[in-house]
Amino acid sequence: MPESKRIVVVTGGSRGIGRAVCLRFARDDARIIFVHYDPDDLKANETLELLDKMGAEAQAEKLDVSSFEAVEEFFREVVREFGRVDVLVNNAGITRDTLLMRMSAEQWDEVLTVNLRSVFNCTKAVMRSMIKERGGRIINISSLVGQIGNSGQANYAASKAGILGFTKSVAKELATRDITVNAVAPGFIDTEMTEKLPAKAKEAFLAQIPMGRIGRPDEVAEAVYWLASEGATYITGQVIHVNGGLYM
Repeated sequence: MPESKRIVVVTGGSRGIGRAVCLRFARDDARIIFVHYDPDDLKANETLELLDKMGAEAQAEKLDVSSFEAVEEFFREVVREFGRVDVLVNNAGITRDTLLMRMSAEQWDEVLTVNLRSVFNCTKAVMRSMIKERGGRIINISSLVGQIGNSGQANYAASKAGILGFTKSVAKELATRDITVNAVAPGFIDTEMTEKLPAKAKEAFLAQIPMGRIGRPDEVAEAVYWLASEGATYITGQVIHVNGGLYM
């Protein structure tokens, strides 16, 4: 494998923003490994087909990113096979929306475990390899909701706000090893997750966006790609907002 071919791992890579991130790195001739936890492999296979058409070297793995042991074993295998991980994109996330008064402890725990603990699991599992290589890029997908909150999403907002604090703390720990750690906070983006929102909620969001339109997954992917590029080597601990002006 050429030394220049970067090894990129994307969690939640079978659809939405994760898929767009995989496709963007494929244009850079990277070796892409994405993980998912879909009930079936339909979306993962669709993503692999798209990557194959681009001539990319890619593989998909089903992985419970909330399991510390499973994540450790996964990254051991990746490093064993490819020698290193150059870029980690922590994108996996779920929603279990309801007002706090109706929210169960299970709904709270499930969202925090998948959205926030997974970032801890994957970052901790990959950082030793990056430290050994004295370089790496970690990009965590947060959310606008982590900054401003949203009614009915206390669990989701807490998980995404937690990612921001985690990003800044780990960025300070790893900066001397030439490992940058940044976050991207998408706003209202056209994904399966936002498709589930009621029509009135969508209209309310759109009315607040200065650019007057919903964002695209590929627009988020461009920000992720840039943070992993040579153009962003002196940027760490930052949050890049991709929201059409909804939050400034």
